[in-house]
Amino acid sequence: MQELPHAFGEPPLTGRLRAAPEDFQVEEILGYDADGSGEHALLWVEKRGANTDWVARELAKFAGVPPVAVGYAGLKDRHAVTRQTFSVQLAGKPDPDWSAFPHVEVKVLAATRHSRKLKRGALRGNRFVLVLREVTGDRAAADRVLEQIAARGVPNYFGEQRFGREGGNVAQAREMFAGRRVDRDKRSFLLSAARSHIFNGVLAARVEQGAWDSPLDGEIWSLAGSRSWFGPEPFSEALAERLARADIHPSGPLWGQGEPPSQGEAGALEREIAAGNSDLTAGLAAARMDQERRPLRLLPKDLRWRWLHDDALELSFELPAGAYATVVVRELASSTAA
Repeated sequence: MQELPHAFGEPPLTGRLRAAPEDFQVEEILGYDADGSGEHALLWVEKRGANTDWVARELAKFAGVPPVAVGYAGLKDRHAVTRQTFSVQLAGKPDPDWSAFPHVEVKVLAATRHSRKLKRGALRGNRFVLVLREVTGDRAAADRVLEQIAARGVPNYFGEQRFGREGGNVAQAREMFAGRRVDRDKRSFLLSAARSHIFNGVLAARVEQGAWDSPLDGEIWSLAGSRSWFGPEPFSEALAERLARADIHPSGPLWGQGEPPSQGEAGALEREIAAGNSDLTAGLAAARMDQERRPLRLLPKDLRWRWLHDDALELSFELPAGAYATVVVRELASSTAA
């Protein structure tokens, strides 16, 4: 991640992120309410310094159900204070006393009933409140960068979390494609890391060209708020207007079998990056992954900032599902994660 180019030049600040879990707060936005009835308990859970999958297993144990009976929409950062929803299928059983859940780092804040299990990816986005501490640098320049981020967004890189400890998931994906056997759950993570590595390479090249938030010839457009895409088609005033109001975004490839739909300059760049990762593209095709698209531009919603002290800066914003708060912060500050 440190080698990926920045959209607005070198960050004007340095600081420390995650000095304490409370400095990285995340609140999940499902985008819908519970039914109020059904065999699933829908739990609003706060966790501090805990892994989402571990919490799910402990909820299953507490409720006396198998781990498969527990669902959640997305993995949340461990080194943080996060609030997210879990579903627990009770199948005719009464709710246990959730207030007696025996882990001080996890609190069940609310419980209601719902008709369906919560599925992975079934969320609209996340709200973040982050605090950078031990901040040094040019505060006036930082304000200018933040104003640019609010107006233009940031490159929608996959964050370091996608690549595992010390970025090792891509190397493991190469080993898997070369014949190393891995279990099913690990395989899914490695396939995602391989696709993310290629996407970040394409996006980095377009950041260097200054074309991450503007189109190239042969562009494929992502529809905001969905996984749908269209194109290529000639750039027009209508497309320019939709781009300006963030209804559409330029996109990059999530690699799979077959050829990407992009053409012209955009397509040539994507194929050049893919050719430099031929073992990954061949492995993804052999795994029968589909060609998909991801927006190149990420627009934080309701971005706000305030200085808590001379050396502490608080940022708050909302991001869509699948986006990383750390790629917003990296445009502003070179940080040392605690």
